[in-house]
Amino acid sequence: MLSEIYNTALNKSLQLSYFCAMRRKNKNIVFEKLEIVGAGAKGKSIAKAPDGKVVFINNAVPGDIADIRTTKKKRSFYEGTAIEFHQYSVKRVEPVCQHFGTCGGCKWQFMGYEHQLFYKQQEVENNLKRIGKIELPPVTPILGSEDIYFYRNKMEFSFSDSRWLTLDEINSDRDFADKNALGFHIPGMWDKILDIKKCHLQQDPSNAIRNFVKEFATKNDISFFNTREQYGLLRTLMIRTASTGELMVVVQFFAEDVEKRTLLLDRLAEEFPEITSLQYVINSKGNDTIYDQEVICYSGRDHIFEEMEGLNFKINAKSFYQTNSKQAYELYKITRDFAQLTGNELVYDLYTGTGTIAQFIAAKAGKVVGIEAVPVAIEDAKQNALRNNIENTSFFAGDMRKVFTRDFIKEHGKPDVIITDPPRDGMHKDVIEQIIGILPQRIVYVSCNSATQARDLELLDAHYIVTKVRPVDMFPQTFHVENVVCLEKR
Repeated sequence: MLSEIYNTALNKSLQLSYFCAMRRKNKNIVFEKLEIVGAGAKGKSIAKAPDGKVVFINNAVPGDIADIRTTKKKRSFYEGTAIEFHQYSVKRVEPVCQHFGTCGGCKWQFMGYEHQLFYKQQEVENNLKRIGKIELPPVTPILGSEDIYFYRNKMEFSFSDSRWLTLDEINSDRDFADKNALGFHIPGMWDKILDIKKCHLQQDPSNAIRNFVKEFATKNDISFFNTREQYGLLRTLMIRTASTGELMVVVQFFAEDVEKRTLLLDRLAEEFPEITSLQYVINSKGNDTIYDQEVICYSGRDHIFEEMEGLNFKINAKSFYQTNSKQAYELYKITRDFAQLTGNELVYDLYTGTGTIAQFIAAKAGKVVGIEAVPVAIEDAKQNALRNNIENTSFFAGDMRKVFTRDFIKEHGKPDVIITDPPRDGMHKDVIEQIIGILPQRIVYVSCNSATQARDLELLDAHYIVTKVRPVDMFPQTFHVENVVCLEKR
């Protein structure tokens, strides 16, 4: 291995560098020529310091050899940044995006996609084994995404009147007269926005719309928002694209200015006649979430449609829908396959959202009962079921712990199969206790966080055995990974 070649020759100099650094008053230590040996949680790579502690590095690829300056020291690990590379990894590729390294959206864009998949699968397996401490079958190889760029169907951009300057810009002698930005938050900085020229995550005309809005608003003196001081007209821009070809644009304003709002929206509709749904929000509260705000349709419909296996799903500005449409279809097929339905089963779909999984599996089930905390999502689920002529589903809104009770089960029947797709925090312990109380024959657990999934699987382990595991990559160029697990009653 590369580490074996370097370790003997560099061991003494590494130790000397380490102990000299420890004597310095500066808390930021520099470790010289560390080999990056793996990838860890949240997209950070891993090396070993001379004292045996793990070093988490934010800008390196496994296989790199680099000098690392620490930025944080904890009892059992360091965090750091590579400041000089002595050898680049063969796993490296050239990032395609000009904003890579400043924008925090695609942290793994400098790593070949086959290697991204390897480390995602490794993370899932490590979490299930180390956190879950459960017996596992052979893990089915991760399902990669056919599209590794331009795969997202929803993007949200923020306006700012004082854009973030990159280090190159700061060190240059240029005068930056245009301070406006329309782009993404700098990681960890709620009030700093990086202006985006081209994003490789959403298909056209997303970039064209965003760049047009910024240019037109700047030329016509339509003010951009100042998050810290809470002034300015333009707050956010949401663009949703569907597999059907339909397109939604939602502009959020901080205050009402009929003249400027109309000027922008009219020009936007004229420039992009393919927009199916053009909407706006007037939001003067402290944050820019729109879920408690009125969304007003300016032109076209107040919704667009997604399609999957002949099913149509109505998507409005507040709807949740998997942001990778093509890969969501693959995820749902795996979920349906793991459920092993014969056409007679009563299925509970916990955390059903807008009922996409429930309706996707309905043709192969006797009945499907969906539960979700968000009332608007449940209304969407009901409307979509009617639209798709699905008569064997029913949907209920409320806190999962308070809805999914013994009385609810007594009224609606004991499920043969439970499908659960909870938020990143996983299932509440009360929900797990309720599942254990009824012991359905089979559970299919879909998760966007294999660490909390592993925790929940450990709680179920006395009653269930894991029979199938398959990771699914929904978000290429990022460290995020979905995982589907099938559990059978012991």
